[in-house]
Amino acid sequence: MTEQELLQERTAKWRLDGRPIRTLEDAQEFIESVGFCLMYPERVPVHVPTFIGAYVGADDRLPKQQHAYADPRAEAATELMVRLLRSKAAYEANLFGENVFLVSASVFPFFYALVGDRNPKQMPKPGTRSEYSPLAREIFEVIRQGPASKPRLAEKLGKGVTDAALDRALNELWSRLRITRVDYKPQEGGIWDVLYRWSPEAVREAINLSVPEALSALVSKYLDCIIAADQEEVGDFFSHFVGRARVNEAVNALLAARELQFVQIGTRPAIQVTPPKPLPKPRNAAPQEIRPKSGQPLVPRDKRRPIKK
Repeated sequence: MTEQELLQERTAKWRLDGRPIRTLEDAQEFIESVGFCLMYPERVPVHVPTFIGAYVGADDRLPKQQHAYADPRAEAATELMVRLLRSKAAYEANLFGENVFLVSASVFPFFYALVGDRNPKQMPKPGTRSEYSPLAREIFEVIRQGPASKPRLAEKLGKGVTDAALDRALNELWSRLRITRVDYKPQEGGIWDVLYRWSPEAVREAINLSVPEALSALVSKYLDCIIAADQEEVGDFFSHFVGRARVNEAVNALLAARELQFVQIGTRPAIQVTPPKPLPKPRNAAPQEIRPKSGQPLVPRDKRRPIKK
């Protein structure tokens, strides 16, 4: 495979070839095909598709997250993304700061098993080593009572809570997938709910997955998404939420199991998902059939009459 062929395959899979997504069905098909994507391109390129790119159908002059407010395409793409979240065909994560990271419904349990809390209904006991601030704990208890927006949370928590403090506490909970945005209203902004109530089946499935099992599945899906990559590129992507040593272990295990294979991309070695082997033909296969002229029944090849000379 050449570098140009790799680029062409990614362009087609990431919907950058003039086939923009416009309907909810388009968006569901896209996110399920790629597994995960960013909302906008990053300043330092990340080897992963973008939702805005798929919406536009091209990758030229796409807005970054910081300038999306001035691009009308971003507003329309965000509306479609919110519909995707409402349908539970995708979930959000905040691995890249304010640039939303979307995960498909089928991939999400593996992602949760890697970064989410194993006991989602109970907060760990407070202490000096607790990863949750007192405000995050209060917010979690409020949202447990029902979905809430930031204005609603501010009303419940009192006047002493600043908007910046609310954002930090929400991000603490969101980063461990305690909560998730489930809707958006222009007057209130994002609506937050506890994830175990919003999507109980996905959370239950994730809790029963081991970390090595989840990481192996995610590595395979990532390579399916980007067609092929070298091991350093795989490590760069997963370093946002897991240590590189674990990623290397997962890659080596998949190579040993022949779930992954090496491929040459131009002059550099890369890794890709091993293509499925074709099914062998059964020994007692039925005689091959030929299709005669229209209106006549199919006749097995070995029952045809010989042509008279």
